[in-house]
Amino acid sequence: MTTTTLSPIREPRRPRGGFTLVEVMISAGLGAILLAGVMSTFLFMGRSGANFQNYSDMESQARKALETFAEDARQADTITWNSNVSIRLTVNTVVVVYEYDSSTATFYRRVSGSSRALITGITASSFAFKAYNVNGTDLPLTSAAELATATSTTKQLQISLEATRTSQTVVAATNSVLSARYILRNKVVTA
Repeated sequence: MTTTTLSPIREPRRPRGGFTLVEVMISAGLGAILLAGVMSTFLFMGRSGANFQNYSDMESQARKALETFAEDARQADTITWNSNVSIRLTVNTVVVVYEYDSSTATFYRRVSGSSRALITGITASSFAFKAYNVNGTDLPLTSAAELATATSTTKQLQISLEATRTSQTVVAATNSVLSARYILRNKVVTA
């Protein structure tokens, strides 16, 4: 007798509908790397924008303040030194006071009782007026006697300062300002 054994008929494999664990792990890792790159780019661009805004604000304030100061200084016919951070100019019979207030870190212009902040956020001990005589020699401004002498001999003025802006997400942005020497054109000074 002969026996025949039937060979099992193999059915074709059906495609599976899901992913293997290895495929899921690889795609999750690639997705995390891609997401980290996008997130760091977003944060970097946000910080750069905030830093740019800080620099732009400081530059704008400094430019406007120096233009205002230059106009008054060039037209002034007298100057009185109150201190090395405060001067009084007489411009067309109007008294204009320019001074730095260390408690508010602000440079002010004061006229007839009204006050206007010109530059804010000035770094402590960085603000200074400089006085020069008609020959361009630097005049000292440390004692009362030197301030009195400077009142009569000042022909040129200069401002130097450093301003700072900070944000929660950005390191401090600083801007150093050194103005040109402004000549008191209407003030009579002899050598």
